[in-house]
Amino acid sequence: MTNTRDDVAAAKTMLLQAEEAVGTVVLGKREQIRMAWIGLLAGGHLLIEDLPGTGKTTLAHALASVTGLEFRRIQFTSDLLPADVIGGAVFENSTESFVFHPGPVFTQMLLADEINRATPKTQSALLEAMEERQVTVDGETRALPEPFFVIATQNPSHQIGTYPLPESQLDRFLMKVTLGYPSPEDEKTLLLSLDQRRKARALDCILPKEELLRLQLEVDGIKVSDTLAQYVLDLLLRSRTDTRCEHGLSPRAGVMLIRAARARALFEGRDFVLPEDVQALMVPVASHRLMARGGVAAEELVQEWLETTPVPL
Repeated sequence: MTNTRDDVAAAKTMLLQAEEAVGTVVLGKREQIRMAWIGLLAGGHLLIEDLPGTGKTTLAHALASVTGLEFRRIQFTSDLLPADVIGGAVFENSTESFVFHPGPVFTQMLLADEINRATPKTQSALLEAMEERQVTVDGETRALPEPFFVIATQNPSHQIGTYPLPESQLDRFLMKVTLGYPSPEDEKTLLLSLDQRRKARALDCILPKEELLRLQLEVDGIKVSDTLAQYVLDLLLRSRTDTRCEHGLSPRAGVMLIRAARARALFEGRDFVLPEDVQALMVPVASHRLMARGGVAAEELVQEWLETTPVPL
């Protein structure tokens, strides 16, 4: 798909309106809201890691309201089973046969709340859904609705009752962000306001499903130069040669980074990707895919690579 300047300008206006609407209920988190929209535009999935009560669920409700997407929430617990996520066949006496009953994963926007409180077996139930947009039950494959977007929240790993997400599960998420505490001014506003989650559910639909799907196609038309692709490759190679990492970034990570950079460029009103798009997204896209050694944080390594890798002019 080829984008005209008018197409890109119109997309930017619509996206900024949608972003501003979400910002009325998730206060003071403009960067994180922008990342969530980029993930949705890029057709990826979002992992939010933070303490309970910092607005993770409110952000998910707000995105669902502004897009008008069908929304479901799964509360992940240690006794949750894979069938509770994807569904299963139930014998019905009226037909004397097994009939498939779809689980909550059959939706357009899924909130997987506290995903790391479930066992690895249940976590893995989402793998096929997130990667292939389909689920296979009893040998039969069923497609999921379009678009399909997972927002998963994760409690810090030091909290009691958490299971670490396996690398294969982490790799399905386009990016990971944290919300953190609000500023004192924003928190005071929260204390004086009505229930933010209720306000999020009452937001008007600004970017309906049809428009969202169209904008996702526009992302495909954002141009990436050979020089920019080489810059991304240089960053990937840095991760694979740094001995402070257990392993480097995969080709999938590079593909997702460029996809997210295309979405950010559209948000900025451009029909081409700049190095600054890659730089703005490298930490949230790459850090959760890395295992650093020697007590070094993965985010610090990624930032170091950005500072020391030559930037194309």
